[in-house]
Amino acid sequence: MNDLVKFKFYETALEANRDKQILAENGINSFIANEQLIQSDWLLSQAVGGIQLQVFENDFETAEKILTEYQENEKFALEVEHTIDNPDFDFVCPKCGSNHLYKDDSSTSFFGISILSNENYVCYYCGNKFKH
Repeated sequence: MNDLVKFKFYETALEANRDKQILAENGINSFIANEQLIQSDWLLSQAVGGIQLQVFENDFETAEKILTEYQENEKFALEVEHTIDNPDFDFVCPKCGSNHLYKDDSSTSFFGISILSNENYVCYYCGNKFKH
């Protein structure tokens, strides 16, 4: 008989459902256990072992391979130039020295109006976040 086995544990239902969807797109049936219980009372997460993704025993290795490949592809970084001609700013990243930067307004503005006087910048090359 082909039994369900515990495959992976999650802290949030969002992560579990994402992986369940990835497996479904690749023809692997999976089931989520404890999702409703933990969403109703997250303090029970430690007691029941978190949200569990379960797969059939004979699909276990295939499911591992599918999610590993997905995670490797997700980590593939956008290739960018270390330095660019005609940069938007006259300073460089303090971590790597790249001048390929962009201004991050997401955390310091409210409807386009700047709240803080220091401006946040992010380096395309290394991902460093800094103020200038």
